[in-house]
Amino acid sequence: MILAPSPNDAPLGIYIHVPFCAHICPYCDFTTYAGKESLIGRYVECVARELARPPEGAAGRPVATIFLGGGTPSLLDPAQVSRIIDACRQHHEVAADAEITMECNPNGLTAERLAGYREAGVNRLSIGAQTLDRRGLRTLGRQHESTDVIAALHNARSAGFDNVSLDFIFGWPNQSLASWRRDLDTVLALDDVPEHLSLYSLIVEPGTPFADAAARGILAMPDDDATADMYEQAINSLNDAGWHHYEVANWSREADGYSRHNAIYWRHGDFLGIGAGAHGTIGSRRTLNHLLPETYCRAIESGQDPASNVETIDERTSRAETMLLGLRLLDSGVDAEAFQGRHGLMLDDAFGPVIDDLAAIGMLKRHERGVRLTHRGLMLANDVVARFL
Repeated sequence: MILAPSPNDAPLGIYIHVPFCAHICPYCDFTTYAGKESLIGRYVECVARELARPPEGAAGRPVATIFLGGGTPSLLDPAQVSRIIDACRQHHEVAADAEITMECNPNGLTAERLAGYREAGVNRLSIGAQTLDRRGLRTLGRQHESTDVIAALHNARSAGFDNVSLDFIFGWPNQSLASWRRDLDTVLALDDVPEHLSLYSLIVEPGTPFADAAARGILAMPDDDATADMYEQAINSLNDAGWHHYEVANWSREADGYSRHNAIYWRHGDFLGIGAGAHGTIGSRRTLNHLLPETYCRAIESGQDPASNVETIDERTSRAETMLLGLRLLDSGVDAEAFQGRHGLMLDDAFGPVIDDLAAIGMLKRHERGVRLTHRGLMLANDVVARFL
C-alpha cells in the first residue's frame, strides 16, 4: 500500500528532462523542441554537471528512483543515457535496487538499442503508444504505427526488460467508444502484455495547435459524457482482466507493480528536477529550470544556478497539495497518521469540515487509516480536490 504523504526524510527521486523531439505533437504543451538534436551531446554533459551540484537539503539523502522523461529520451544513444545514470550514481546515494525509468517512442526501439539502455542501467520502460488506431495516431500527430508498439514490446523482452509500461490517450478528436474498447482489448490480448498502463484523458492545452483548431471549430472533440464513458470502459475492462487500478490514471498487473517514481509525486515527496524545463521540490523550496536548452546549458557552463524560478511553499499550501496529490491514490488516499507526521496537525483539524461535506455527498469515504475517493469522487476527482485548495 502506498501511504501519503511521505515523511520529510523519505528517499528522493531524480527527474531528468530530455527536451528534444524529432517532431512536436499538436496536443503537446511540454517543454520540448524539434530540430535541436545537435545540442544533445552538450546537453548531456550539462545534465551530468548539474547532478554534481546537489541543492541544499538533497546532499547525502538516499535516492530511490530515477526517471528520464521528455520530450523523447530515446533520442539519446545508450552511451549518453549511461553517462547520465553514472552521474546520478557518482554524486548521489542511489539505492542498489533503484527504479530507473526511461520514456521512449515506439519507433526505432530495436533490440540492440534497448539492450544498450538496459546495460546503461535502465530497468523500466514507459513507451508512448497513445493509441493503436491508425487514424487516431495520425490525428494525434504520432509518427509510429501500432506494429511499432508490438515490436517495441517484443524487443524490450528480448533485451531483458521485465517492467514495461504503455501510455495511452483517450478522448481524442472523433474517437469512438468502440475504437477505445478495441485498444484496450488488443493490449490485454497481447502475447507480451505490459506490466503497467497509464491511460490519460486528452486535455486541450492553451497555446497548442489542438487548442487553435478546437477554437476554430476544426476539431470535433468528444464531449465530457463521452470521455467519461471511455474512462468507465477502461475501469471495467481492466478490472475484469484482474488489473489493479491504484491511481486515477494508472493500472498495474500486480499490486506491487506501481510506478515507484510517480508514487513520490503522489505522496508529495521530494525530488530533484534536472535539465531544461525541469521542476524540482526539496522541502519547501520549489524550482523551475530555464526552459530553453541553450539557456540552460549556458547557465550550467558558467557556474550559475540553472533555475529561472524559485518559490517557497508555505505550510498551508503544502497541506492542500498533500490532499490534491494523495487523493489520487485510490486504495488508501491520504493517511491520517502520515498526514500528522508530515504536517504536525491532525487531518480533521486541517480539513475536517471539507471532508465531512464531501463524504455527505458521496465523493469521499473515511476508512480505518484516513480518507479516499469513492467511485463517484473518482469520476469528479478534479472537482473534489479543488475543495482543498
